[in-house]
Amino acid sequence: MRPLTTHAALLRHSTSAATVSAPRARIPVPRPPQCRFTSTETPATEKLSPRWLSDVRARIGKCIMFGIDDMQTNEAGSILQEISSDWRELLAGSEGFLTGEEYRGLYRQEVVWGEMDSMGHVNNVMYNRYAESARVNWTLKFASQDPAHKKEWLELMSPKSIGLILRSIKTDYKFPMKWPDRVTVLHKLRSKPEQGTDHFILDVLILSEAQRRAAARCIEDIVVYDYRTAKKSALPPFMIAKFQKTFQLQEQAKAENSARVRQLLTRVRELEESSWDRPDAVEDFGSAANP
Repeated sequence: MRPLTTHAALLRHSTSAATVSAPRARIPVPRPPQCRFTSTETPATEKLSPRWLSDVRARIGKCIMFGIDDMQTNEAGSILQEISSDWRELLAGSEGFLTGEEYRGLYRQEVVWGEMDSMGHVNNVMYNRYAESARVNWTLKFASQDPAHKKEWLELMSPKSIGLILRSIKTDYKFPMKWPDRVTVLHKLRSKPEQGTDHFILDVLILSEAQRRAAARCIEDIVVYDYRTAKKSALPPFMIAKFQKTFQLQEQAKAENSARVRQLLTRVRELEESSWDRPDAVEDFGSAANP
């Protein structure tokens, strides 16, 4: 969370050899409210390679190359099926991103050939555009989840009353995407907002569907702005309530999917230990060894 500037200062008082003046009273200046509740649990994927999903496939391939029995074959197939169908949940869900349809900002959107630059990869500015489009969609989807405040959610994307303004965005590029590809973009709240806070931080994950890993990550600082008074405003109660519930769901997704990742990696390791990584293991060259 970006720290807010504290304006409180202690007023100094002076003394002399002849007289001692009374100290001036301190003038208390309230600190602006902040989002204090942040996640403390470390994602299971934090120390893994960005290519850990493809590494798992390669590790299973090595087990198969050394020869495995029918039971091991079924286990290998089960693991491959899980990472093929649930890779977004394993990768993004273990970090706390909600991958369900009602929370996706962009889902499998095609990368357009014209989005590439003269270097032959997607231009850097496009990643911020993906993040912006996904953020708008992510916000508007709350309107369908919270019909009692549908009008207020929709107005957040207009200059009518309370709106959202992007104060800053920081983008880390992980690898250059190329056409053809598709992107899925997910947002999550970094902290659980409290009453009175006037901004919030969003983490953004831009996934390459072709590579099945992060192409870029962004951090967005969003300010709540009242267009009627031309001033910053505290998050309205309906946003606070929905964001707090969303943050709780993020924490649940992180715990559940991190457990899945750990269990999956344990299964892969057990398969290795029962195939090529055992004292009597011999590589199976198949029919090539017996022409």
